[in-house]
Amino acid sequence: MMTTAVSIPLRQDAQVISLVAIAHSVSHFFQLVLTPLFPWLKDAFALSYAELGFLVTVFFAASCIAQVLAGFVVDRIGARAVLFFGLGCLGVSALLMAVAPNYGVLLAASALAGVGNSVFHPTDFTLLNKKVSAPRLGHAFSVHSISGTLGWAAAPIFMTTIAGLAGWRTALLAAAFIPFVVLLMLVVYRDCLSPDDVKTMEMKATEEPASGGAFDFMRVPAIWMCFIFFVLTSMVIGGVQTFSSPSLRALYGMSLAWATISFTVYMLASAAGMVSGGFIVSRTSRHDRIIGAAFLAAGVLALVVSAAIVPSWMAVVLMGAIGFGTGVAGPSRDLMIREAAPKNATGRVYGVVYSGLDIGVAGSALMFGAMMDAGHPSWLFIGIALLLVTAVVTAAAVKTRSAEKPELAVS
Repeated sequence: MMTTAVSIPLRQDAQVISLVAIAHSVSHFFQLVLTPLFPWLKDAFALSYAELGFLVTVFFAASCIAQVLAGFVVDRIGARAVLFFGLGCLGVSALLMAVAPNYGVLLAASALAGVGNSVFHPTDFTLLNKKVSAPRLGHAFSVHSISGTLGWAAAPIFMTTIAGLAGWRTALLAAAFIPFVVLLMLVVYRDCLSPDDVKTMEMKATEEPASGGAFDFMRVPAIWMCFIFFVLTSMVIGGVQTFSSPSLRALYGMSLAWATISFTVYMLASAAGMVSGGFIVSRTSRHDRIIGAAFLAAGVLALVVSAAIVPSWMAVVLMGAIGFGTGVAGPSRDLMIREAAPKNATGRVYGVVYSGLDIGVAGSALMFGAMMDAGHPSWLFIGIALLLVTAVVTAAAVKTRSAEKPELAVS
C-alpha cells in the first residue's frame, strides 16, 4: 500500500510529548515519595527495614495488578480518562500518608498510590504511539524516559529538604499538591490528548485494523521475555531507590545528606545516559548488544562499590557511572520491546510488560530489606551486579524470540 505523506506540525507533537512527559515524571516522583522519608518513618512508627521495604512492596504489588487491568481499560475507553484517574489517586494517597496515625494507614495509602501509578505506562505509550508523528516517535520515547528519571531524581531532594525543615508530614502534604496541579494542567489542555484523535495519519495509511481475541498477544514468546527482562532490571532500580542510601552510609560512613546526593547523582547520570543512548541506538539495530555492554560495565562498577575499597567521594562518582550505564540501555530497551510486541494491542501489551517493573521493585524491596536487617549492606550492590548480568542474557533471548515472532490475525 502506498504511504500517504502528511505533515504533522511540530508544535502539536511537542504539546503531546510535553504533557505526557510531565505526567510521567509525577508517576516516578511518587514511586519515591516514601523512601526518602524512611529515617523519619522508622523513628515515628518504630519500624524495621523489612517493614519499611514492605511499604514499597505494597505500592508495587498494587501497581502490578492494576497495571494489567489498566491496559485493557485504556484499549476500551481511551487513555486520557485513565490518566486523569491515576493522577487523582496519587494526590489523594499523599494526603492520606500525611495524616496517617499508624503503619496500617501508611500501607493502605501506599496501595492507593500503587493503583495511581499503574496507569501511566499503558496510557503514556498509547498516547505517544497514537498521537505523535512517526518521525518524532523516537524522540518522544527518549523524552518520556528522561522525564521519569528526573522525577526519581527530584523526589529525594524535595522530600528530605522539606522533612528536615518542617517534618515528614508537611513533606507529604507538599507532595500531594504536585499531581493535583498537573491534573489541572492536563484538564486545561485536554484537547491535545483527545481520545477521538487516532494514530497519526501517515502511520494510519499503512496499517489495517486487527481482529482476533483480546488475549492473542499473550501467545508471543518475545513479550514474556521482555516481561522477565523488566522484572530483573526493575529489581536493580528498586534496590538502588530503596536501600542505596542506608547501604552507602553503612559501607562508607556517609551522612544522610551525602547518601541522598549519591542517589541523585545516580539518577541524573542515568538521564544523561538516556540522552547518549538515544544517539547510539539510532546507529544500530542490535539493541541487545548495547544493553549488554552498558549493563556489564555497570555491574562491574557495582561490585567495586560493594567492596568498599574506594574513598567515599569516589563511591559517589561510581554511583553516577553506574547510573549512566543503566541509562544508556534505556532507549535500546524501549525499542527492543516495540520490535517484540504486536502493533494491535498497545495498551494491553504495555500493561502486561511494564507490570514486570512493579513485580521486580516489590520483590527487591523485601529481598534487599532482609539483607539490610541481617547486617549485609554490601550484598545490595553484589545483588545489583548479578541482576544486571542476568538481564543481559535475557535481552539476547528477546532478540532471538523477536525474530521468531508470529503475526497475529488481521482482518
